[in-house]
Amino acid sequence: MCQFCLKHGEGEKWYLQAKNYSEDLLSDLRRLKFLEMFADPQAREREFRKANDGFGRLKKMPWLIRTLFSRIITNKMKKMHFGQVVPLEDIERIFEFTNSIVRVSCVCRESTLGKEKRYCYGVSLGPNGGKLKEIFQALEEKFTGGVDDARFEMLTKEEALAALRAHELEGLCHTVWTFQTPFIGGICNCDRTDCFAMRSTVTHDVPVMFRAEYIAAIDPEACNGCRQCMRLCQFGALSYSASDKKVIVDQTFCYGCGICRSACNAKAIRLLDRADSPVAANVW
Repeated sequence: MCQFCLKHGEGEKWYLQAKNYSEDLLSDLRRLKFLEMFADPQAREREFRKANDGFGRLKKMPWLIRTLFSRIITNKMKKMHFGQVVPLEDIERIFEFTNSIVRVSCVCRESTLGKEKRYCYGVSLGPNGGKLKEIFQALEEKFTGGVDDARFEMLTKEEALAALRAHELEGLCHTVWTFQTPFIGGICNCDRTDCFAMRSTVTHDVPVMFRAEYIAAIDPEACNGCRQCMRLCQFGALSYSASDKKVIVDQTFCYGCGICRSACNAKAIRLLDRADSPVAANVW
């Protein structure tokens, strides 16, 4: 299990613990200050620019120094804003104990693309978006002078799951995110091109998210070699054997998101517990 499962989940999946979505955690002043940064477009832009500049400098550093700085950044982010890849079936379990889902604009896409893309979902134990929605609305009014209710789109659990399935067909990977750990306030849908967190983790080797508690496995008897699953993999974990005409999973690269399954008409892909993999059990 990942580090957060041991620390915040009592040995169970930490993101399936209702206590980590508790609205009581939102009274913490550090958390409120952090949320304010997310809501302030100028502060957010400064943070993204600083991080991008930092990645540029990091690439030029010697390997040992680069590794040291990467670990310092990761440890800092684990306390502030850290995520984990979560497959759709576990998202369904999260929706079983949360009471409201609000679709909002993704701050990564707003910064990288300069446009609104609603790939993020705020989840709350409270009704009608809960206290988290109230906080973001108050902050929006503070920074923009008014509240645009259209930016806070309430969804039923069924509507949210349908949207997440559609995101999988786009190749987007589901992730849960903390706002001052262990409070989980949102579910995002990430890719390496537009998502700052995934680019940091996969491209720049500065992890700000854990891999899933699972890994993908392909049944060679069922695989027909169509390679449609390879289209969706964000992590380079799938390769094709020209000799066998089959797709193969490199479990050391696999993040266990499971989105490859949505492209497999042969139903040849399933998820296994990461802990049962000899090569990936301790790869996070």
